[in-house]
Amino acid sequence: MKINITTKRVLYRCGLGLLITLSVPSCKLEEFNPAAVSEENVLRDYNGFKAYQSNIYSNLWGSLINMPYGLVAELGTDLWTFPANGSSVKELMAYEEFTNNSAHVRNVWDFGWGAINNCNKTIQLSTQLKDGNANDIKILVAEARLMRAYYYSVLVTNFGDIPLVLTDDPVKNLRPTRVKVPEIYAQIVTDLKAAAVDLPVTPFENNPQRVTKKAALGLLARVYAQGGGEGLTEEGKSYWLRAKEVAEDLINNKATYGAMLYPDFAQVFADANNRNNAEALFTAYGLNPYDPSYNVATSNTKPNYYLHFYPKFDDAFGTSDVFKRSVNSNTSNAYYGRLNQAFVAPTKYLVNCFNATYDKRWENTFATAFTNYSSEQAIASNGGASNAPAPARVTYNSATVELTEAMAAKYGIDPSHKGKKIYPYVDVNAKMAPTFATWQYVPKVWPKGVHTGAISALQTVPNANVHPYPLAPDEDRFFAYLSKEPLSAADKQARAYVTVNIDDLFDPADPTGGTYKTNNPNNGLKPSGLATLFPAMMKFNHNFEGGWLGGNFQQKLGNIIVMRMAEVYLIAAEATLRSGGTGAAAAAHLNVLRQRAVRNPADFNTGTGMQLTTATMNDVFDEYARELCGEFNRWALLKRHKAFETRLASYNSRAAASFIPARHYNRPIPFNFLNTIQNADEFGNNGY
Repeated sequence: MKINITTKRVLYRCGLGLLITLSVPSCKLEEFNPAAVSEENVLRDYNGFKAYQSNIYSNLWGSLINMPYGLVAELGTDLWTFPANGSSVKELMAYEEFTNNSAHVRNVWDFGWGAINNCNKTIQLSTQLKDGNANDIKILVAEARLMRAYYYSVLVTNFGDIPLVLTDDPVKNLRPTRVKVPEIYAQIVTDLKAAAVDLPVTPFENNPQRVTKKAALGLLARVYAQGGGEGLTEEGKSYWLRAKEVAEDLINNKATYGAMLYPDFAQVFADANNRNNAEALFTAYGLNPYDPSYNVATSNTKPNYYLHFYPKFDDAFGTSDVFKRSVNSNTSNAYYGRLNQAFVAPTKYLVNCFNATYDKRWENTFATAFTNYSSEQAIASNGGASNAPAPARVTYNSATVELTEAMAAKYGIDPSHKGKKIYPYVDVNAKMAPTFATWQYVPKVWPKGVHTGAISALQTVPNANVHPYPLAPDEDRFFAYLSKEPLSAADKQARAYVTVNIDDLFDPADPTGGTYKTNNPNNGLKPSGLATLFPAMMKFNHNFEGGWLGGNFQQKLGNIIVMRMAEVYLIAAEATLRSGGTGAAAAAHLNVLRQRAVRNPADFNTGTGMQLTTATMNDVFDEYARELCGEFNRWALLKRHKAFETRLASYNSRAAASFIPARHYNRPIPFNFLNTIQNADEFGNNGY
């Protein structure tokens, strides 16, 4: 059976008994169709039950793990702020005009409850089956309990006291009641413990889209840590101590549980590791255009999370000069995707977390050098430019920029570089996925110094989004560079490309580093439009064969990791400190991540600062930022440490200005939900 392959419109009854309509992925061949046969006949049969059970995953990829939840889970923290051209999500970014009409918050609520209903019904049906192998049923139920625990963990973290619904009740409950946070966590822990016992180490039927024992243990450590922030205990032990115990068990017995940590951070987001990532504990599996059941015309929401973290080149480069808009359209770019959002930029704190001289996580997380692309492969493989899709008709020569006197004057490039050329860094192919006609733009890299434009010169690299760091003064494959290390005027003079110091993008009037300069003639940049640039977080820009959605350049189809093993080391360090352990013990866990991130292994313990001898909570916050920025966890981290007031005041003054502790530690209960029930006033909206 395949999971998360195609979609349909399904009418769900959410966990509160309220009817809501969602677009969700489901099984293509074994889906439950109530219009065709009776539920009694289908769902009491093991095969029908098994097909229905796959719906527990349906609200995960592309629905919950997507832009709405990504923004809810990351913004309003010390890591992210407005770019120079602003953002349409100011309620999440800076707590401004935050009401219970937030569409992003509503989506998290709706998709969470819709999924819980599927889990509840799966668990109920398992006791009513007429046939089926008992062990197989036990595993499918364990998957449902884990998924129910995950969805509840999202809801309780974001909304606090919520209803606790564990059965599928066909009668609408229009007067739901809220259960206190400790009881919610107790149920989540119960579900995860049961799942950890019953789930196998290898996925059921070898289907990697299904959860396993390591997912249950990883989520259990995370939930204990989150509950630790609520002051919870279990059998006389704090949740923090429980989090430490579970995390260290998973670390010490990785092989037993089928878990591992890549030895090199660069492997985590390498293209070849996306579909079956060994470090992942729990993955939201993306649609695969090479699967026979894939349907590109599906109405399901697909992830477009990545594009909000990229600048809009059109805003920075106003005419087709160094940015070859005429051949590399900003809205149909076959290398970057459609960069037309630019909602989210890193704070100066996040930028400064990385010591990029030694830490390779910098260039494997952020793109700071920007290039034009060619598509000689696509032209050749499709029998000429006219047969290739329009965004992939770019010859090497047409993607090459020759610097003119006007370009040099406009961007502050030394005029001595007039006549030099800026070549493309990548070349894309255009392959048609066999099912439902969706183009795949597969990149390769042009070697530095080779300018023949011959396809034979192209190189395959692990991740074509990653560029050399630091960018060499004589580099000729990038038209713009945002330098983390401040470059002097003489340094810039040596470079035949647009060069901006990242520090110069931030407004010096804000000492917290949470404000970018505005795009106006007095911002000190040349030209002023360069203020709209910022380092681009690229973790989810799936730029590989099978990751593209045809001509829709906003959405990508790759897997998104919900939790990976690196987080377990971070939880172990965090919980060690919060449960009375030593700084040295916490540092030992952090050093595992720092050692695999070091650019030159010999530099780890040579006074570079990469090796820690002791650790504080500030070190833990910093390491979470370096390792997991953008990965759906920062808001929860700050919540469990009651750290919004202190960290926003230090690193993001824009968010600090409107943050109200009595209100903003929970999200608003959505208006649409309150407008449906009969006891809205009693239920409350968390003070919004």
